[in-house]
Amino acid sequence: MAHYDLIVKNVRVVTHDSPDPVPADIGIAGGRIVAVAAGLDTAGAGEVVDGGGKLAFPGVVDAHQHWGIYNPLDVDTDVESRAAAQGGVTTGLNYMRTGQYYMNKGGSYAELFPEVLDKSAGNAFIDYAFHLAPITKEHIDEIPMLVERHGVTSFKIFMFYGSHGLHGRSSDQSKFLMTPEGERYDIAHFEFVMRGIQQAREQFPDKAEAISLSLHCETAEIMAAYTKLVEEDGTLTGLEAYSASRPPHSEGLAISIAAYLAHETGLPKINLLHLSSAKAVEAALLMAKTFPHIDFRREVTIGHLVADIHTASGIGGKVNPPLRPREDVEALWEHLLAGELDWVVSDHACCRDEQKFGADRDDVFLAKSGFGGAEYLLPALVTEGRKRGLGWDRIAALTAWTPAQRFGLPTKGAIREGFDADLCLVDDDRPWTIRAADSLSAQEYTPFEGFELTAAVTDTFVRGMRVLTDGVVTGSPRGQYLHRPTGS
Repeated sequence: MAHYDLIVKNVRVVTHDSPDPVPADIGIAGGRIVAVAAGLDTAGAGEVVDGGGKLAFPGVVDAHQHWGIYNPLDVDTDVESRAAAQGGVTTGLNYMRTGQYYMNKGGSYAELFPEVLDKSAGNAFIDYAFHLAPITKEHIDEIPMLVERHGVTSFKIFMFYGSHGLHGRSSDQSKFLMTPEGERYDIAHFEFVMRGIQQAREQFPDKAEAISLSLHCETAEIMAAYTKLVEEDGTLTGLEAYSASRPPHSEGLAISIAAYLAHETGLPKINLLHLSSAKAVEAALLMAKTFPHIDFRREVTIGHLVADIHTASGIGGKVNPPLRPREDVEALWEHLLAGELDWVVSDHACCRDEQKFGADRDDVFLAKSGFGGAEYLLPALVTEGRKRGLGWDRIAALTAWTPAQRFGLPTKGAIREGFDADLCLVDDDRPWTIRAADSLSAQEYTPFEGFELTAAVTDTFVRGMRVLTDGVVTGSPRGQYLHRPTGS
């Protein structure tokens, strides 16, 4: 008789490789899935959870979060991982860099990253890892150390940081990024980052498939000029003004530059982050056709799929790149349904009310950028996707399988024997209304306030441990840092 620590019975299992959910039980032992079959014998099982016919999704691998950007990292790791579990997220991949915000320090990653690991350790309710941004020349030199010692296999470039601030206008690069005197964060630096990452891929051929570079593609010079135009004109306000100040063609231009640099440096693993507009996706697809030897992946956020500049609840919806007009939202859905976007993320960055808004709460240019939303990622994608004809298998691929495979997590992203027992139960017939007051995030508002959803996550399991029970976070923080590629 097989021994199970846990059996989740009477569920409909959703997988990336089957269009229809399959009725089955899920047997778990030692934190891994050991059986997926109907009618598992529950005798002798340590625990049995009756799924009541709900959908069992692979735990969401949210490949884009920002723990610690505005709040202390140890606090954010605890509180915001609770919100993530609320939305069925079982793995959070977080961006981290030196400079203002985050740890508010410059210097080497050899000194900083162990502190990052120490502050996050023991505080997360979900498994987690970090993408790192090489801001200085020293950081480029540290890439092999980060890969080998710390299992960091994904890196990031913020293309607009060289002459535009996080929230707009600022061009004080040395103060913002805390770069050494004489160094610049510019296109030449981006080239050398790419060369450094490709050298690491060659140095560690057994890890090369998991090593990639992600880029936030916006063009600082275009945004600076258009911000001035929008403010001088004064006609537009709120999120409409912010979108106009960072126009879609600034995304397209940055994508073109990034793609050619990847071609020049021979770096074949490029992730284009949070594409927000029809022009951005157009540029991304053109570059993929132009450089077929580069493995481009294209990301979109749930915020850009469900909210626009008029439906988002106030300027709390300020984010980079901006929320766009409805025609861009619909264009993103067309590309998603056509299979031209690879994963959906939250870009979760908790920014509390007292941090978010300026002295004039209605001035979008005084507000800080970013907001939370991991707790809505899967329910909102199911709600909007299903009514548009998005298949269950595609939802599983977009939220779990594809990001897990891309970012060096070969035992996550599927409900399959031998995989980590990361899963969530979803009631796909439970209408509810998004209210910030119901979220476990420390953020007191949400741009999705009042949005109506038709699906809800009820239970979340991380490596077989139930961290969300009937919508309530349970247990203690037992999430683990993921040294990638895992299993190597």
